[in-house]
Amino acid sequence: MDIQIGRGKVARRAYGIDEIALTPGQRTLDPSLADTRWQLGGIEREIPIIASAMDGVVDVKMAVALSQLGALGVLNLEGIQTRYDDPDPILDRIASVDKHEFVPLMQELYAEPIKPELIERRVQDIKRQGGIAAVSATPAGASKYGAAVAQAGADLFFIQATVVSTAHLSPESVTPLDLAGFCAEMPMPVILGNCVTYEVALNLMKAGAAAVLVGIGPGAACTSRGVLGVGVPQATAVADCAAAREDYYQETGRYVPVIADGGLITGGDICKCIACGADGVMIGSPFARAQEAPGRGYHWGMATPSPVLPRGTRIRVGTTGTLEQILRGPAQLDDGTHNLLGALKTSMGTLGAKNIREMQQVEVVIAPSLLTEGKVYQKAQQLGMGK
Repeated sequence: MDIQIGRGKVARRAYGIDEIALTPGQRTLDPSLADTRWQLGGIEREIPIIASAMDGVVDVKMAVALSQLGALGVLNLEGIQTRYDDPDPILDRIASVDKHEFVPLMQELYAEPIKPELIERRVQDIKRQGGIAAVSATPAGASKYGAAVAQAGADLFFIQATVVSTAHLSPESVTPLDLAGFCAEMPMPVILGNCVTYEVALNLMKAGAAAVLVGIGPGAACTSRGVLGVGVPQATAVADCAAAREDYYQETGRYVPVIADGGLITGGDICKCIACGADGVMIGSPFARAQEAPGRGYHWGMATPSPVLPRGTRIRVGTTGTLEQILRGPAQLDDGTHNLLGALKTSMGTLGAKNIREMQQVEVVIAPSLLTEGKVYQKAQQLGMGK
């Protein structure tokens, strides 16, 4: 239903993940029977969770560990890992400065040129250790370094920007990346994003995307919504883009997964995104809290180092446990940020969903008081959902 903002301007109501709840149906099942497997670019994973391509989240070691645990991590090809032969001293500097020094330091550190030979080395290091080599670049970065990625033999290529579309207008001096041509030419599946609308998601699928990333600005360290005023709350964005997937599948017979990217912290957030239609999710800050994460207890956005208009900030997330505890348990915390796979399986069991496809069909209700109703003691004592 459209709402009138003022004369000549109407708006559609959009909903965030915190405003909805999942409704149990007539059937339940034992969580051990819940099948969480999904496929991305022909690669099957047990856990429908991807670690974001952020320098405080994924390095070679994390990418390998995530693969071994049944998930997936994406390496940022325009970050610290491909600018410096030894990233450790650089990451130490990022973790050591105060909040006033952070943005200037990042602009300085990210001014170091990207080295194609490091791209190849990082990809090969991941594959040598048995990991899935998934990498990410902006459209401009994909144009420059696509050949190096192909040469290195990456398994998946993510093209990511705040907003990606097939109808990008550039100055005459700049040739925009032909997304359809790039998808067709690359020897590995190409995932495109980010988007938040039915029309753009559909166009990216038509361009040959192996999957589509959904989400603009909800990330824990992202400030694009404040700086640019751009974004759509995740529940609505995911549902709209999932509708595009269904229509495209009916038209072509090709199923293109939708990945909810950003703003998801707890197991409940992940469950609700899948219920809105996502096939998988991409998360950053929950993994930045792992002992194995390269960020030293900090997390920052991909757009932070921009020399023109930095967006994103560095947030202190701390270290709460091992990567295995965060992904598969046993949980050491009571706030829903540990054992994300267990949370998904238990939610699916409660809702009677045997697999991801059935989880996408469960009933969703509008519930603005979902996280506060009856939680006065938790809030007062800073426990569980009151943290």
